[in-house]
Amino acid sequence: MLTEASQYSVDLRDVRGQLSAKRALEIACAGSHNILLIGPPGAGKTMLAKRIPTILPPMSLEEAIETTHIHSVAGVLEDSRGLVGTRPYRSPHHTISDAGLIGGGALPCPGEVSLGHNGVVFLDELPEFQRNVLEVIRQPLEDGNVTIARASLSVNFPSRFVLAAAMTPCPCGFFGDAKRECHYSPVQIQRYVSKISGPLLDRIDIHIEVPAVQYKELRGDVEIESSACVRSRVVRAREIQVERYRSEKTTYANSQMPPKLIRKHCAITPEGEKILETAIQRLGLSARAHDRILKVSRTTADLEGAPSLAPKHLSEAIQYRTLDRTYWA
Repeated sequence: MLTEASQYSVDLRDVRGQLSAKRALEIACAGSHNILLIGPPGAGKTMLAKRIPTILPPMSLEEAIETTHIHSVAGVLEDSRGLVGTRPYRSPHHTISDAGLIGGGALPCPGEVSLGHNGVVFLDELPEFQRNVLEVIRQPLEDGNVTIARASLSVNFPSRFVLAAAMTPCPCGFFGDAKRECHYSPVQIQRYVSKISGPLLDRIDIHIEVPAVQYKELRGDVEIESSACVRSRVVRAREIQVERYRSEKTTYANSQMPPKLIRKHCAITPEGEKILETAIQRLGLSARAHDRILKVSRTTADLEGAPSLAPKHLSEAIQYRTLDRTYWA
């Protein structure tokens, strides 16, 4: 029954080009990292995000039952589906309220972050969300659950999900575009991006640029990897992590490593130390961003089956801090 219910109608093969973005998605799914896609309108950010569930590991029976319970409580379980077998994909509009996002009501009901439990929550046009709405998502990102307290009762809803977000680099979307001109000043662009708070950005491990797709990529006949191929690598990386954290009760993926496990599993060479020190000093990264880089490095190493972190793993992880590397961050 679970196998029959776990079929997706979309595939990563549908997306032409965007190899760098696909690589970033693979890393995000392998380590359960949050990801931010940055690019002009029409580049394929939403198309990529919709295919994230197809490269996440298949749902276990326990996950399927837990997800089905949440959807049933919220009244959104389809009559034709006795069991939710595919990873949930929730994409709330930017006009949503904080209660709609994390849950609430006189009789507390699950919000979008709980409906996306064991799956993906996609926030398109991230700077357009109200600031208070974005701030309330920080707690479920850290804790994996939402607690809603009322005078007569307190309810706890699970909310462990991969956060995928998308935004344009400026209000018009064409900042940095080689063919189209952006008419906004650096100050206006900075004001636009600053709608996203630093603490929230620090909780997003991967920032990746998604440029406009070139004509040759759209019309080329190059064979494109399917979701199944990418998922097989993701599953192998997750198996490594499950074995690594077998004795840990609250950790199941690299993105969840507490500081003590980062020190234990993310040891780096003297050359790697120099690379990381240079990045921290030049970009002015926070302590949390430092930890995120090490976690993403650990995931890239796991995808290769490498037991230790090499300088190339750190370099790739540092590249995924786009908003830290540009003057308009």
